[in-house]
Amino acid sequence: MAADGPLSPEGIAGLLRDLAPQVLGAVVRRYGDFVRAEDAVQEAMITAVEAWTADGPPEHPAGWLITVAARRYVDHVRADAARRRRETATVEATPRDALVAPSPDTEPARDDLLELLFLCCHPALGPSAQVALTLRAVGGLTTGEIAAAFLVPEPTMGQRIVRAKQRLREADARFAMPAGPEWEPRMAAVLHVLYLIFNEGYSASSGPALRRVDLTQQAVRLTRRLHEQAPRSGEVTGLLALMLLTEARGPARTGDAGELVPLEEQDRTRWDRTAIAEGTALITRSLAEEPIGPYQVQAAIAAVHAEAPSVTATDWPQILALYDLLERLAPGPVVTLNRAVALGEVHGPQAGLDLLAELGSGPLAGNHRLLAVRAYLLQRTGDRAAAAGVWREAAHLAGSGPEQRFLRQRAARLE
Repeated sequence: MAADGPLSPEGIAGLLRDLAPQVLGAVVRRYGDFVRAEDAVQEAMITAVEAWTADGPPEHPAGWLITVAARRYVDHVRADAARRRRETATVEATPRDALVAPSPDTEPARDDLLELLFLCCHPALGPSAQVALTLRAVGGLTTGEIAAAFLVPEPTMGQRIVRAKQRLREADARFAMPAGPEWEPRMAAVLHVLYLIFNEGYSASSGPALRRVDLTQQAVRLTRRLHEQAPRSGEVTGLLALMLLTEARGPARTGDAGELVPLEEQDRTRWDRTAIAEGTALITRSLAEEPIGPYQVQAAIAAVHAEAPSVTATDWPQILALYDLLERLAPGPVVTLNRAVALGEVHGPQAGLDLLAELGSGPLAGNHRLLAVRAYLLQRTGDRAAAAGVWREAAHLAGSGPEQRFLRQRAARLE
């Protein structure tokens, strides 16, 4: 029986993505095998799209999915058992009643988001595999959707996900919360993966579009749910606030033709004030009540930008002080690069250029963003010819089409 009648395809997709962690967690908890469980849940999702598009969602959609996924899991185990004696022994050792799915309305509701995130971000996996597996297992995206987001062929992304699941099996990864000294590094990995997903969506590393809103929305959604699970974690709160405050500027960051609009030229009336208010409230409370970490400091910087009515009215000394703090908490070339901009605003462009000289032989050497900041500071010194050359060099190295066009336009204005 349908609960609410037929849903639109978008409505069904949203419902399935919301239910994905609960359903996968229930199946993994029951059978203890993430690899087969994830395959079974994906098949159940496909079945649901076909069935629910015609008849609407059932009265208990989560239970319906769990039941279908459990049946698919048992089918896979039995098929493998016919080919492999070891798998047969596993099935025979499983109580028969464990192979029978419960009634959809008797499956207890449980949110396994944290366990799934920790599993997908297992240290046995590299960052790209962690991102792909998180988007599929926790975000509910199909392999095709993930492949499209990262501009790789679907078979390539499929192989990446298969290899990631195989590594989890080889590492004997457990569906359980890490304990003791493992907690902090594993949580840091989870936050880093969510941060990577958001950044790729907000500023695409390649391709024709500057932004991929589907990725930023997924990152915000998953981080919001993580915050619901760990509301007293300062860094979870800080990351959610950072995403909200950054994404709030998204609508003004591109023009009508999809071109990049820099911060100083953005129409700030187009910024999402609701998201800014929520992000500011989150980071204000977190800084007052929780130990300070890098994501909180980045959120505080984003809040200062969001509160300023214009670039010239921005409290650059406060931003520079926050970058000084961030460099102590999480030193790195990207932090130094951003600090150079703030330093140039407070103490003049030459001070910023002097700091950039320290990055010339490091990991950012040849990076288009480093060159773009250098060109910006050179332009502010009045050296138009040098700035134009560096703008063009940055355009040559940029991977995103809109960024390439923006950087070339900057050079053309000076020439």
